[in-house]
Amino acid sequence: MANTILRKLPRKEYNAVFPRLEWVNLPVTTILNQVAKPIEHGYFINSGLASVLTVLAGGKSVEVGLTGVEGFVGLPLVAGFKSSSTRVIMQIGGSGFKISAKDLVRLLRECPVLERSLQQCSQSMALQSTQVAACNRLHDVNQRLARWLLMSQDRIGGDVVGLTQEFLAHMLGTRRASVTVAAGVLQKAGLIGYTRGQVTINDRAGLESATCECYASINRQSKLWQNESA
Repeated sequence: MANTILRKLPRKEYNAVFPRLEWVNLPVTTILNQVAKPIEHGYFINSGLASVLTVLAGGKSVEVGLTGVEGFVGLPLVAGFKSSSTRVIMQIGGSGFKISAKDLVRLLRECPVLERSLQQCSQSMALQSTQVAACNRLHDVNQRLARWLLMSQDRIGGDVVGLTQEFLAHMLGTRRASVTVAAGVLQKAGLIGYTRGQVTINDRAGLESATCECYASINRQSKLWQNESA
């Protein structure tokens, strides 16, 4: 089991939670939460990467957060809400453990460590969302792409991120042509390699230098949450 929240549960709570979990495959583009729809299940991500999207009335969307093996999808349930204000979609396929909303709500009353971990996760995601929103507004596409690649690598491990330029443009809320130019700049600097549908991170330290302050801020917040939940 790779999910950080589940791995940190004390034995008593783990024994209470585990029988309620169902292992599921989560292919790319699987929708985990939909805007204004009842949340039927929560997901402890075990591998892969899920994108949190704000969806506008016209159908356009922009990414406001990422979660992977460290997190949980379905956080509104922790605050007592039954629906989501965002869409959460798998952008890199993987797997996870599914739990019904009803079972999760009941377990939160019985498992104080789980409840605290999910509350901390919710706060961390809120801070991430705020920082990403500022990043999308204030920083150029090169910096935002570098930040996004670093955040993705932190959550999936390895040096290869399997994504198309079209999908990256969708995530960054910009035109595909802008992503092409930004990827070209990073590739020319030797920081990444790009082939159709696949980005390889060649120089992690260089990529950190190429990004904006937002990556360090988000990374610091994430580590603080994970340390406090230990």
